[in-house]
Amino acid sequence: MFQNGNIRITVLAAATLLLESALLRLFAVAQFYHFAFLVVSLALLGFGASGSLLSVWPRRFYRGVRGASLGFALSVALIYAVVNLLPFDSYSIAWDARQVYLFALYYLTLTLPFLFAGLGIGGALAASEGKSHLVYAANLLGSGVGALLAPLILWLAGVPGAVLASGLIGLAAAFPVRQRWLHWGMTAAAGASLILLIGLIIFNLSGRAPLGMTISPYKGLAQAQRYPGSSLIFRRWNAISRVDVIANAGTRQLPGLSYAYPGTPPPQYGLSLDGDSLQPITLISPESFHAAAYLPESLVFDLRPDAQTLILEPGAGLGVLQALSTGRREVTAVVGNPLQVDAVARAAPDSNVYAHPHVQTVLETGRVFLQRVQGNYMIIFLPLTDGYRPVTSGAFSLSENYMLTVEAFEGALARLPSEGILTTTRWLQSPPSEEIRLIATLAEALERRGANPAMSIVAYRGIQTMTVLVQPDGWGIEELAQVRAFTEDRKFDLVWAPDIQLDEVNRFNRLPQPDYYLATQTLLTTPEREAFYGAYPFDIRPPSDNHPFFFHFFTWEQTPEIFATLGRTWQPFGGSGYFVLLALLALVFVLSGILIVAPLFFRRPHLSAFQGEGVRVRVLLYFTCLGIAFLFVEIPLIQRWILLLGHPTYAFAAVVVTLLTFSSMGSALARHPRLQQRAGLGALVLLAFLTPFGVSWLVEITLGWPLALRVGLAVLSLAPLAVLMGLPFPLGLAWLEREALHLVPWAWAVNGCASVIASVLAAMLTLHYGFTLVLLLGAGAYALAFGLQLEG
Repeated sequence: MFQNGNIRITVLAAATLLLESALLRLFAVAQFYHFAFLVVSLALLGFGASGSLLSVWPRRFYRGVRGASLGFALSVALIYAVVNLLPFDSYSIAWDARQVYLFALYYLTLTLPFLFAGLGIGGALAASEGKSHLVYAANLLGSGVGALLAPLILWLAGVPGAVLASGLIGLAAAFPVRQRWLHWGMTAAAGASLILLIGLIIFNLSGRAPLGMTISPYKGLAQAQRYPGSSLIFRRWNAISRVDVIANAGTRQLPGLSYAYPGTPPPQYGLSLDGDSLQPITLISPESFHAAAYLPESLVFDLRPDAQTLILEPGAGLGVLQALSTGRREVTAVVGNPLQVDAVARAAPDSNVYAHPHVQTVLETGRVFLQRVQGNYMIIFLPLTDGYRPVTSGAFSLSENYMLTVEAFEGALARLPSEGILTTTRWLQSPPSEEIRLIATLAEALERRGANPAMSIVAYRGIQTMTVLVQPDGWGIEELAQVRAFTEDRKFDLVWAPDIQLDEVNRFNRLPQPDYYLATQTLLTTPEREAFYGAYPFDIRPPSDNHPFFFHFFTWEQTPEIFATLGRTWQPFGGSGYFVLLALLALVFVLSGILIVAPLFFRRPHLSAFQGEGVRVRVLLYFTCLGIAFLFVEIPLIQRWILLLGHPTYAFAAVVVTLLTFSSMGSALARHPRLQQRAGLGALVLLAFLTPFGVSWLVEITLGWPLALRVGLAVLSLAPLAVLMGLPFPLGLAWLEREALHLVPWAWAVNGCASVIASVLAAMLTLHYGFTLVLLLGAGAYALAFGLQLEG
């Protein structure tokens, strides 16, 4: 396995996976989440294109792994220049026709590194002379190494460093070369790249890391930087994010502040996470923060003065400052991203609420903490830290949020004593959607714990936000009187209380109709809640851990309105993020079809094997099933393990490294004389069907364990499945090498194209039906491949 050629394959595959990881982060920061997913999915079609080219012109396009590696390294430099210099803006693609052409240029350029990598790996598979299983094993092993390197390099040097490192690693796979001038040129390029990478590491760790990319003008950081006199005072990457702190940018972020507040907002810095909307670092002491009394959550601190308080994911710390300003209370702040705490400490040391003597800061995700901690808290506060985004934009439809699921609120309610209160705030949307889904989610969590939602919930709204308070044991008469006095004084409108009257709603922030009250009343009092959800214009069903997409509100009934306004209103992504997936699915189907079918129209001597229609169909179905099955297992597992490991980057690394590394072992063993092939594939099908149920059980019982044990569990539980997942592809290649050798590149094209289609389909199906169904469909695809097994 570790022959010289296979070592080059391993190195090239590592560079490719590292580049893919870096591009995902690059476009999530520079553009938006949807576009990151779209561009990388399209770029990976380069693997399918490589198989098609190798099928038709193998001698012309296969120049060995050295040549492919050099082409990969050069194209990495090219794409980084293009994405920074090309004036493309994904936010305006729905109404600016020029952006379509710029996007096409983006796509063609981004395909190049993956095309070169595919030519090197696919060509090596075709030329392996009976050793294709070892070549494929080297490819999988290298990809696993690349996935392992990604979080480390992102933490040290950020996205620019990760892109640079991928090119440098790709260049290493091309050494040595015979031409002296080329050898010295490559050596000089490698040396310069290494020096630049070291410089990026030094600047990043010192908190002065350059952004290293051009970001959309519609992102919060770009807008803040245009403010006269603004300046960046902290800039750093870690493995999971990019954090910038900007001063003198006119930051005024006090979500839900009552218009009855008579004072002036205090000065603030802005903390930007991944270039997006600013979170406030408020430059004032808790004792002087008088505006806190006019923020909507201050009611809960009045109801429970000096109570022990738990604040989950407070971001830049405004929620912690609120709690400290209302009395002498002990506060536990749970923060999942340590770089946010570090940024506050280094940018505003005199206003660092996380260093306050009455604050205990815990660096782990809220879900893990709720599962791990044994004590109770009189107040549990989930602050509003993300910026306002119109529900019709679909801007975060694809993003998982495990803090806003039924199970998350169940865990929080379990940490309340009998008189404890849970509070959280969401943005008001028109028509009501985000805030009504919040109430629906809380209602289901309360019902699972035997409480009556209509008697346990209090909700009120201002101009921009709705705040919900939950007391599972119900509200007393004196407490409800205090609620009414607070909302009256602060000019907030009651939306719901156990004894609410119609004349109490829609008084201060008046609407033509009391829509929020009417929707909440129906939700909490109807005996047919599912019918209410089905008739509602948006999907407001409560999200679960199996379906954690709180910001996905799309229903098919919205389609006519979306298409009627396409290009006519200022809406990003065509009015709904879901339609980005639909457009992407259509595009990859068309392109994949071309890449798969086109080689069949060439009548050349070396394609004579194509004349057997039955062989072609069988190969097409078998390798299509494998491409779909692998991605239908891998993608939901990554999303499911986000909850266990705390962040997509960590889940991606743990799952991908495990699957690819152990699949490499399975591939290396695929032709072992003692291997019972059908037994191995049968075991794969069985284990794939059991996986979704086993994962749910493991997450539930181990969520509160230390991180090292959780990672170890993820690896050990996935390893047997991964070894078996490494068998089908090399076994299929073994049959092709005996019966139809020249179909090997075409099989590589089919598998690559099917993988790209599967990545989009998996995302769409997960949004609608959850992780379990997609995993079961992946198991079904393996079962179909088992039935189609290619054997002599």
